[in-house]
This record gives sequence, C-alpha cells and structure tokens, in this order.
Amino acid sequence: MMHHQLSSGDVIADRRADYARMLEEGGEPDAAAELMEQALELVPAWAAGWYRLATYLEKAGRADAAIEAYRRTLAFDPDDIFGATLKLALLGDVATPDRPPSRYVERLFDDYADRFESALVEKLDYSVPQKLAALIASTGRRYDRAVDLGCGTGLLGPEIRGRVDRLEGFDLSQNMLVKAAEKQVYDCLAQADLSLAPDLSGLFADAARHRADLVTAADVLMYLGNLESVFAIIGELAASGADIAFSVEDAGDGEGFHLAPSLRYAHSESYVRALLAGHGLQILATVKSVIRKDGGKPVSGILFLTRKPA
Repeated sequence: MMHHQLSSGDVIADRRADYARMLEEGGEPDAAAELMEQALELVPAWAAGWYRLATYLEKAGRADAAIEAYRRTLAFDPDDIFGATLKLALLGDVATPDRPPSRYVERLFDDYADRFESALVEKLDYSVPQKLAALIASTGRRYDRAVDLGCGTGLLGPEIRGRVDRLEGFDLSQNMLVKAAEKQVYDCLAQADLSLAPDLSGLFADAARHRADLVTAADVLMYLGNLESVFAIIGELAASGADIAFSVEDAGDGEGFHLAPSLRYAHSESYVRALLAGHGLQILATVKSVIRKDGGKPVSGILFLTRKPA
C-alpha cells in the first residue's frame, strides 16, 4: 500500500475517518480530531489521515498539535502531495518555500479537473481569461505562435484563438490537459513544470527555443512564489518582439511575495516590476482588478502586458 493513499486500507479506520469528516462538517472539529486519532491508531503510517487530523486540529485552534500532525504527514509522504509544507509555513513552523511541491500542485489539479470550470466560472466569478484577452487585443497584433503556460482546462484558449495562427498549451496536470483537448482550440498540448529550469521544464523537449511571439500565463503564477524560474523559461520561449501577458494575485503594499491562507502566493507590483526589469521586459500596460472570489470575498489581482525588445 502507498502510504499517501486517500484510503487507509483498513475498513474500520476508513469508517472512523468518514465519521470524523461528518463531525467536522457539522462544526465539531475537536470531536473530529479525537475520532481521527482513533483511526490513526489502527494505521499509524497513513499520510492522508495525518493530514486530515492536522486540519481538524487547526480548525479547533490547537496549533501546536496541528503542526505535529503536519510533520507526521510529511514523514509518511516525503513528496508532499498534500502540501503540508505550505501549512507548516502558514503556522510559522518553517520558512515560506519559494514554490509549492510540484507533486502537490499536480495532484491538486488532477483531482480538481472535472469540476474546475464550474467552480471557477459559476461560483467564483473567475474573469482572468476575458480580461487578459482584452489586454492582448489592445495591441492590435496577430500572432504566429502563442504558448499558453499553465493552460489548465483551456479557458484562455478560445479567448485568444482568433488572433493566433498556432496555439500551444502546457500544464503540470494531465487531467487538466485532457479537459483542454476537449475544447479543440489548441494545436499542441503537453505536460510541463514551470518550477524547473528551462531544460528540465518540458517546454523544449520537442520544440525550439524562442519560438513564441505571444506567451500567456493566466492565473498560474500564484502557484509559484519566487518567479525567477518561470521568467527564465519565458526568456527562452519568447522570440524577439514577443508579447507576454500574465496575471498575479496582488500582495498590496510592500515587497516580494507571501503565501496566503488559500495556499496560493500573492506578489507585490514592485516585485513583479523589478523582475521584469531584470529580465529586460518592457511593461506596456497593467490593470488592477478583482479576478475572482475566495470564501465569498473578492481577490485582487494585477494583469500585466509586457514585451521582449526586438
């Protein structure tokens, strides 16, 4: 048995875990934690169980116990598919990582793929694809080849397809790529990891460098903290004179980036501007806007349209 499996492999432990979830959903996180601890006595190496216990403890206000449970999660799941490191950072136990574990992001979106669009568009008022497409349209250009980084289920593709001759999409999640393929707007779809160096990212395995005169990244950079890796990739991907359009969650005043309770990263405008200057990219336009809701509250973002000098 893989210890990170969602099921413990023990019928009694799974039943107790199900009851624990019902208690938590009913507003009794302390009782849920107690029952989850009983389940883990039966399967002490169950990473998913430790993660669930940690979340119940956190909701019950027992931070120290939650930290220990998140540490146990990591001990049994060193790939960190549950993102325990991010939780530990929010609780002040470890430094904020520069990026989340790739396996965590991949699993998150593989699991989310089937309900991704209905959740984002219908429930969270997600509007980045339309707003980013409008920014791109403001250039009046037509593009030979566009590369959509973190394309997800392909929400941006239909918005920009009319001004692009060839459209490539890349994402870490294979399940998301399957959904994007169903739209039949991308000429090429493949897996890529934006947290890696260009040669390891997957973006150049079967395709040339400096091939794109449009590079987009809609609502993907919030799954990276330090953006140096993705702009190194963009530098290798973009042709001279290429436009680069992307969005970030707005960290507000201050410098750098921070990890939000949503487990996404927010970036300050000053951080992004300094990064763009360091990579020789000219800012053509910025738009500050609400990009979606989270917990019923608006999430502020910044859309950037930039250009690589010819």
